[in-house]
Formats: sequence, C-alpha cells, structure tokens
Amino acid sequence: MSAAPFLYLASQSPRRRQLLEQLAVRHELLLPNAAGDLAEDAEAIEVELPGEAPRDYVVRVTGLKLDAAVARHTRRQLPAAPILCSDTTVALGAQILGKPADAADAARMLGLLAGQTHEVLTAVALQVGSQRLQALSVSQVRFAAMTKAQIAAYVASGEPMGKAGSYGIQGLAAAYVEHMAGSYSGIMGLPVHETAQLLRQAGWSL
Repeated sequence: MSAAPFLYLASQSPRRRQLLEQLAVRHELLLPNAAGDLAEDAEAIEVELPGEAPRDYVVRVTGLKLDAAVARHTRRQLPAAPILCSDTTVALGAQILGKPADAADAARMLGLLAGQTHEVLTAVALQVGSQRLQALSVSQVRFAAMTKAQIAAYVASGEPMGKAGSYGIQGLAAAYVEHMAGSYSGIMGLPVHETAQLLRQAGWSL
C-alpha cells in the first residue's frame, strides 16, 4: 500500500498530537460531537466490565473508540485516510485506575499509587480501509511515598484531572517517579515505537 499523506487522529489529547508530530506524521483530528453531528457518549465506552482484566479493558476500549471514529468518518463523508486511536489506563494489580471523577477521587488514586509500582497500559489501533492493526504497550512505574500534603498540592495544580491514574508523567508528577521501565511515550499516551510499527505495516514511510 502506498504511503498516505495524512491520518485521522481520534483523540483530544495534546500529548498524542505532540508524539505524532515527533514522528513527522501529518494528521487531522477526528473528534466526536462536532456541530450538527450525532451526539456520542464517550464516557459509556470507558465503563469497565465486571472482573475485566486491565489489559483486556484497555484493548477493548480502544477498539470501541476506533469503531466510533470509523462510524464518525463515514457519517461525515470525509476523504479516505487511516484512522488512529489510542487509550491509556493505569493498573495497580488487577485494579483499574481510570480518569478521576473529581479532586477527591484523584487524591484517593494517588494515595493508592504512592510508594507502589503500577502498570501503565496503552493500546493503539489503526484502521486502514477494512484492515485493523493493533498493539499494546505495557510499562511499569514506581512512585515514591507521598504525604497527604504533597498529594493535596498536586491535586490542587489541576494536573491529575482527565488523566488515567490521576497523573501525567510529563508534568509535576515526574518529581515522584522513582523508577520506570518500558515506554515513556506510552506512559504519556501514545507509544511511539509501537505506533511507528503499525504505520509501517500500513505502508507508511517513516
């Protein structure tokens, strides 16, 4: 397949845009709930199934998000191009820590992560015509112990909101990361190595 001139990114995350730009991949956003478009319930997609393992969860949610993006693309009658979708979750053992509901929830999650090692799971899916390519990045992060005052100060910064596990490794939380193993870009939200592999499989020249 010949290289496509651009792809659609089905994500509102500025970090994912930044990481695509790092790969010099031209992209356009394909976001839900544009003016006059069919309303989409993004939160419903992220609901966990009873007893669902974190890895199964993040792969399933990414697939559902890509399904929604493909339908969005068809509905809007946009020019053909690959569609990229990604989702990140934090897992403490079998417990899934998604985006915090509010400041109290963020503080609760950070209290669980403090002094512990957790996994950051980022799934990537690329739709190219009728073909779907997928990858999963798994990283480990160990947080230093945090006092209640430190947690409260971090939550007050606003940074935890909208982020899986209530933190962003590229921000203030880096001060508490004792050790990490895996993909730094995957922890940010889009594993560059795995994404590049999917794009090459799709015929992209990087």
